[in-house]
Amino acid sequence: MDQVDTHQHIWTRLQERIEQQSWPNHTLYVVATPIGNLGDLSLRAWQALQRCDVIAAEDTRSTRPLLETWGVQTPLMAAHRHNEAQAAAQIIQRLAQGERVALVSDAGAPAVSDPGARIVREVRAAGYTVIAIPGASAVITALMASGVTSDENPAFVFAGFMPHKSTARKNWLQQWGTVDAPIVMFESPHRLRAALADMAALFTDRHITIARELTKRFEQVHTCALSEVLTWLDSDSHHEQGEFVLILHAAEAQSVVAGIDPATERWLRALLPQVSTRDAVKIAVKATGLARDVVYDWVLAHKS
Repeated sequence: MDQVDTHQHIWTRLQERIEQQSWPNHTLYVVATPIGNLGDLSLRAWQALQRCDVIAAEDTRSTRPLLETWGVQTPLMAAHRHNEAQAAAQIIQRLAQGERVALVSDAGAPAVSDPGARIVREVRAAGYTVIAIPGASAVITALMASGVTSDENPAFVFAGFMPHKSTARKNWLQQWGTVDAPIVMFESPHRLRAALADMAALFTDRHITIARELTKRFEQVHTCALSEVLTWLDSDSHHEQGEFVLILHAAEAQSVVAGIDPATERWLRALLPQVSTRDAVKIAVKATGLARDVVYDWVLAHKS
């Protein structure tokens, strides 16, 4: 068996396995689509789009090239933020008739910073099944490429699009900036410079990751100090072009200030005659989050 035959055999076997999976009727399939590279559509998503009776799309003009590339001939209907209530009613009517309906946005996951959440809620409230078909995500792609999270500390926050006006944007950034985790957000190219300037002014000691054109030909992921970001932006006119995911890094952990506040001192003085030095230190560290060395030194100095 030559290489072409081997690839064909693998493809056929995968397709058969996916076709044998359960594809219930009366079901809304929420399907993630590529964020740039059309090859990122999963085989399961492809089969879902093939098997559904209709595809509810945020913009039928944006979805049609994807369907043509993958040979999907399922008819389209519009389901965007301006007709979401009407589209939900139409979808529920179709589900009642036993149809399968797919829901897609222009790119990535429907109902995640894209239209679709209202449709999902109303379909579920009407008693019908919703099945999510996962796939490409600009948020997860940017996190994977940036390295800002870890298995020890996997936390992050997705904040969506920033407000358009400067004052509202600064207030919004100040609120999100208090979260002790990386903040993932979207921004358009024509507001990118103003948004980065606001962040640089607010968070002088923080880092930023700029992920542009993810999964596309000119993909770029750059991390730098916010104090240097405008210089980086000016270094190449291409840096302001494309679609952007921004990650505001969490603030660097501050070292614990030596010393114990008066309230902690009071209950430690009451605790010391009752327990051992070791137990007093253990309890205080757990209760206050202070460094063990700080508590231990204080206990040694005050234990009679």
